[in-house]
Amino acid sequence: MVKMSRIATTFAALKQRRETALIPFVTAGDPDLDATAELILTLADAGADLIELGVPFSDPMADGPTIQAASERALAAGTTLAGVLQLVTQVRKKTQTPLILMGYYNPVFCYGAEQFVRDAAAAGVDALLLVDLPPEESGEISAVMRESGIDLVTLLAPTTPPERMKRLAAAAEGYLYYVSMTGVTGGQKISPEAIRVAVEELKKVAAVPVAVGFGITTAEDARAVGAFADGVVVGSALVKIIEENGQSEELLSKVAKFIVELKHELTAPAN
Repeated sequence: MVKMSRIATTFAALKQRRETALIPFVTAGDPDLDATAELILTLADAGADLIELGVPFSDPMADGPTIQAASERALAAGTTLAGVLQLVTQVRKKTQTPLILMGYYNPVFCYGAEQFVRDAAAAGVDALLLVDLPPEESGEISAVMRESGIDLVTLLAPTTPPERMKRLAAAAEGYLYYVSMTGVTGGQKISPEAIRVAVEELKKVAAVPVAVGFGITTAEDARAVGAFADGVVVGSALVKIIEENGQSEELLSKVAKFIVELKHELTAPAN
C-alpha cells in the first residue's frame, strides 16, 4: 500500500471536517532564518494547514512589491537555498504541517536539480512550486521528485488556454495553485464570482485539490474564496505584517491573530 503524503492526508482530513485549507506564504529568511523558524511554528499552531515557504530570489517575475522587498531583506540577511533546507530540517522536528518551497528554478539549477530534490526530501519538504518552470519542461527534475516523494505543484492562471488547463489539471500533484488574476502578487482586488467559475470548471477535471492565491488579503476575501476552493493562499498581506513588525516582540502574536481570523472564516459552522 502506498503511504499517503502529508499534503494528501491534510486535504483528506479537511474535507472530512468540511474545512477549506489555509495556506499562508512567508519568505524564508525574512527578517532572518531564526525568525522564520519561529514564524512557521506560530503559523502551524494558529491554524495554518499547509505552509508555503518562499525561496528568496534576486530576479522575480510573479512577485509584487511586498514580496520582492521581503526577498531583498532575506538575501541581505544571507539566506541561501542550502540555508532554507536547513531551516526545514530544523522545524520538521517540531511540526508535521506540510511545507512547500515556492520560488524560481535558477537557484535549484545552480544547486544541482537532482541533488536539491534529494536534499529537500531528506529535510522534510513536501512539494515544490517553481513559478518559472513550465510543466512541459520539468523532465530534469520531475522524475527524481517522484522517486523522492515530493510533489510538483502546478500553477494555472486565467490566461491558461482551456485545453492546456484540462491537461495539466488532470496530471497535477499535491494541489493545484490557481492564480486568481493576471499580474503580480498583492495586486488589485479579487473578483470572487469570476474565480468561482474558473475553479468549478477546474475541479471537474483536477486530480488534486484546487487552491486559490494572489489578491486574498482579508478574512472576508478568504471566506468568499473558501466557499468554493479547496484551499486559500495568503501571501502579501502576511508578509506585510512581518515587514511592519519584524523586529518587534509583538510579531508572533500579530501573525497568530491574523491566521486565527483567516482560519475562522474557512471552518464550517458546527451543526
